[in-house]
Amino acid sequence: MPDKHDLIHELPEYRDQIHDMKMNNAHFAKLFDEYHEVDHEVHRLETGAENASDEHLEGRKKRRLFLKDELLAMLKAG
Repeated sequence: MPDKHDLIHELPEYRDQIHDMKMNNAHFAKLFDEYHEVDHEVHRLETGAENASDEHLEGRKKRRLFLKDELLAMLKAG
């Protein structure tokens, strides 16, 4: 079964900062929510709960990685 890539497990060293930024930064919160929506979609596709082309799955994985990079940059910038 594929792993979920929720941000807290991906970046445990930023757990407190993620919480603070979700509460105080609307842009971060929006990207955070989109990251989790995309992550859940990828998980459903990988487990066969939903069907999609390989291209669609790869596109969603790339979007998830892009969002993770954006969120991480925001966390590092503080």
